[in-house]
Amino acid sequence: MNDYNFKVFPQNNYMDLGLYQFGRERCSPAYSFGPAARNHYLFHFVISGKGILHAHDSQGKNICYKINSNEGFLLFPSQISLYVADNEQPWEYVWIEFDGLQVKSAIEQSGLSENNPVYHPSSIETRNNLLNEMLYIVKNKDAAPLQLIGHLYLFLDFLSRPAAQTTSSQRTERKSNSGSFYINEAIRYIELNYQNDISVEEIAANCGLTRSYFGKKFKEEFGKTPQEFLLQFRMAKAIELLKETKMPIGEISSAVGYNDQLHFSRAFKNTYGISPRRWREEYCRDD
Repeated sequence: MNDYNFKVFPQNNYMDLGLYQFGRERCSPAYSFGPAARNHYLFHFVISGKGILHAHDSQGKNICYKINSNEGFLLFPSQISLYVADNEQPWEYVWIEFDGLQVKSAIEQSGLSENNPVYHPSSIETRNNLLNEMLYIVKNKDAAPLQLIGHLYLFLDFLSRPAAQTTSSQRTERKSNSGSFYINEAIRYIELNYQNDISVEEIAANCGLTRSYFGKKFKEEFGKTPQEFLLQFRMAKAIELLKETKMPIGEISSAVGYNDQLHFSRAFKNTYGISPRRWREEYCRDD
């Protein structure tokens, strides 16, 4: 039987870096998970033992990787994978599922990709620091959400440090990626103008691109359409205002870019499953 410690993170409205679930597990021999695909990034660090990872590369080809203790593996959103504990030395691992605006560039700096998902730390110190941040999150699962997000930032910092075999030319090539530049420009424009009645055409024009090309590059780089991202961003801002202020729903609607309160309430309910008023009643009660 597996020794299992697991928690789903209750807050999912952090745009820059969000935590979804995390845990620690000592697996029984030959224990497997999958085939499955995640909606977000999922990182495992192997504390002891070993196992096998089967994961699809960027071309959809299934590749087999041997993972030993003090190594890790990163699964990407929508990537199909299956992982299996060794029959004689089953692994114990800790994992974190996360996503957000800061993640893609950090992953690029690390050198990890769908074609290179195995984590080999650049130093013992980096490895230990990364593991300690993961263990802190798992051991303090009932801590304040912002405290856990703070440790998730530290984890991402250690993860983003390139492995020893990553060359400087490879890092330069990733940093100069033009698609990432356009996406950063688009996100900056949305952050400054989300409260206005902006369109995808306006965002694309600000980046100097046609709508069709911009939409294609945005989806390739970020995994969401511009419309989906703008909606997600506005809903996260609405959550902040519902929680931190006593503004009426109509004012919140206008503050996040909706002139029609009914349209805002419908979008909010489609996103979170309940109306803005009901959300405030359930999650913002006075102690």
